[in-house]
Amino acid sequence: MDDPKPSMNLPRLRVLWSFTRPHRGTLAVGLAMSLVSSALGLATPMVTKWVLDSLSARSSLLGPIVAMLVLLVVGLVITYRQWVLLGTLGERVVLEARESLVRRMLRATVPALARRSTGELVTRVTSDTLLLREAAATSLVGLVNGLVMLVGTLVLMGVLDLPLLGVTVAATVVVVVLFALLMPGIAKAQVRAQDTIGRLGGVLEGALRAIRTVKVSGAEDRQAEKIIDDARASAAHGVRALRREAIAWVIAWSGLQLAIIMILGLGAWRVGGGELAVSSLIAFLLYAFGLMEPIMELSQSMTTLQNGIAAAERIREIEDLEVEPAPGPAAAARPRPDGGPVLEIRNVTAAYGPGLPPAVRDVTLTVPRRGHLAIVGPSGAGKTTLLSLILRFLEPQEGELRLDGTPYRDLTHAEIRSRLAYVEQDTPIVPGTIGENVRYAAPDATDDEVAGVLRAIRLADKVDTLDEGLDTPLTSTSVSGGERQRIALARALLRTPEVLLLDEATAQLDGLTEDAIHRCVRERAATGAVVTIAHRLSTVIDADTIVLMEAGRVRAQGTHGELLERDSLYRELVEALRIANVTGTAGTTVPA
Repeated sequence: MDDPKPSMNLPRLRVLWSFTRPHRGTLAVGLAMSLVSSALGLATPMVTKWVLDSLSARSSLLGPIVAMLVLLVVGLVITYRQWVLLGTLGERVVLEARESLVRRMLRATVPALARRSTGELVTRVTSDTLLLREAAATSLVGLVNGLVMLVGTLVLMGVLDLPLLGVTVAATVVVVVLFALLMPGIAKAQVRAQDTIGRLGGVLEGALRAIRTVKVSGAEDRQAEKIIDDARASAAHGVRALRREAIAWVIAWSGLQLAIIMILGLGAWRVGGGELAVSSLIAFLLYAFGLMEPIMELSQSMTTLQNGIAAAERIREIEDLEVEPAPGPAAAARPRPDGGPVLEIRNVTAAYGPGLPPAVRDVTLTVPRRGHLAIVGPSGAGKTTLLSLILRFLEPQEGELRLDGTPYRDLTHAEIRSRLAYVEQDTPIVPGTIGENVRYAAPDATDDEVAGVLRAIRLADKVDTLDEGLDTPLTSTSVSGGERQRIALARALLRTPEVLLLDEATAQLDGLTEDAIHRCVRERAATGAVVTIAHRLSTVIDADTIVLMEAGRVRAQGTHGELLERDSLYRELVEALRIANVTGTAGTTVPA
């Protein structure tokens, strides 16, 4: 948030209350315990007065001593139970918020997530939920309890002596007014500090992802400075808040100390005049010394509450992300025709967000039920966008897609994706072992099936050399970039999809392994559909159909030889990538 507004108006409080509402019964019990504990604390000075009066009257001390012991034991038990109850409540609120955030993020649409940095999203789940814990549990109880204790203390002071109460109230009013003036600035600084921490997380996460580039570029110090700038800003806002807090507490402490000095002077004068008993003065002083506790509790609860409200709003921002429809009950199996195209893209125009220019325009494309269809074109031509549309990561603004003749709008996301497999260009790995990654899309696959796909992509020997085999944790040090790419391909092949989508699946492979992958593609194309995006044309020269895209439109379609003969852009792409000695269908040889 660029302009944090820490004031606690009703709509902002409702956002925080929405997290606590499901636990209002537990919160009420915790509040009741807190009030009982405060009542016991308020009774202690009165029992002390009872002891002093008994000493003066030479009466038995058994009653007041027993009363003090009862107050102590009962107070300890209630305080323990309240602490555990509210602490457990806070952890439940955090767990529910984190569960909701994680599920929301993983169900969110790809464009919605792409508009936010990963580090920022992680900060919402980790840091902001901790601020929410204190605000949703202890601060609400602390506000009510602090207010009750403050009022109760002043009432009992009035019972003991009204003139001394007047001095105390005057000091308390000054302290409360000063706190009211200083607290908004404290909260604003703390909110800004938390916002800069969120930005820091986003920049740090991006730098760590690109750590090799950072190091090769000699940019460690420069990148560190960018990240530390946010850390410095957070620290500056934190220091600003601490200074205001220090001023507030110095004023509060000084005001109460001055009030106690005045109480002592006025009280001694009244005791000397016989207008006030010594025991009453001592009890009044005990209340005066304890007056700092409810004021401190109120101020801390206000600060915590304001931080929690800001955190709750940031969490709700993430929970408002656009999500894909939740998977419903499994639909009845639809009949799958043997003939006709498996996928159709009809006059589709699509953009990645409102107000953004279309990434593809009026695209019409047919994917045969069997065979290899390759998509090529310069950077920014819309190739990956087509795959996003097929996978339903992106919805068309105009036109429609069909699977086996059924419009996408009549199918669930799960129905569509269950028949597809996808290998991303960056081949991200999922935290876990090699085996878990290979089985990620087909968790019930047998060991023989896993071994078969590993052999097909020439990865079986590598896995056999690892001490833990398939149980080896998958990290950047255990496998190379090319091996990660093959693991991603194995994951897709193990699913035996009807349509295999490959976004440059051979970009990091050596010649022998690339040949093995081409063989896998040919075998898959003989029984199903393969759609390949290629930045290396050597990947798709033998494709049944090559689709050439330019500026978001389909420019031409045909075989490698046909496109060489009739399309200048395709020839430029071939020449740029130096594909030599490739014989086209017309029997011509392509120069390097």
